Amino acid sequence: MELKPIVELRSLSKSFNGVSVLREVDLDINEGEFISIIGPSGCGKSTLLRIIGGLDAQYEGSALFEGAPITKPSRERGFIFQDHRLLPWLNVYENIRFSLPKNTPNIDGLIKEKLDIVGLSDAIGKYPRELSGGMAQRAAIARALANQPEALLLDEPFGALDAISKIKLQEEARQIWTREKITMILVTHDIDEAVYLGERVVVMCDGGVKEIRAVDLPLPRNRVSAEFTAQKAIIYKAFFGELEAPFAYAI
Repeated sequence: MELKPIVELRSLSKSFNGVSVLREVDLDINEGEFISIIGPSGCGKSTLLRIIGGLDAQYEGSALFEGAPITKPSRERGFIFQDHRLLPWLNVYENIRFSLPKNTPNIDGLIKEKLDIVGLSDAIGKYPRELSGGMAQRAAIARALANQPEALLLDEPFGALDAISKIKLQEEARQIWTREKITMILVTHDIDEAVYLGERVVVMCDGGVKEIRAVDLPLPRNRVSAEFTAQKAIIYKAFFGELEAPFAYAI
């Protein structure tokens, strides 16, 4: 099947106060793809995601979504931030409903459907203060999905969670991608997460794309398999270069 780019970036550059943040980024992201973008803090990966999401329109070069220039946010591109950003005075149901157009058909059924997808049906009436960190991020994902986007952009959404919650939400994200057939773009600094979720891993460094690697592993992926460890080693070396033990993975 021919791959169809949904995001096309050409010579994309961005500066803050004369300091270059993105440098001549060229990248295609295909429709229905799960792509992981990884890099050290300050490498420009979150800025790149914000441009794709239309949250930052001040850039040089070209950024297209479905062939049209990206100039502002759109319901076609859902955005999940590092924190859930739920309104504390609204319960889960009200938070999702607040994000939807008033003329959305079957709004109650839509909300319940998306809450069921993320496993939050029993928390529909709870307020953010009553939710764990993982539950709050699930609610944020349901809110984004309720707008029925064509792409879901995730900016380190699991980074602040405990290890168990993080693994559970990673698995839910993979299942949502498999079931919904939606394009997902994840920014992370976690190599294990990048390899577990991504079909391709984009390694960024100093504002540019250093390397792009396909993750040649079948689904579902086994985190403790030798093949998974080997894939992490490849990304690790692309990320850091050849390092001495104990930091380097052995293939």
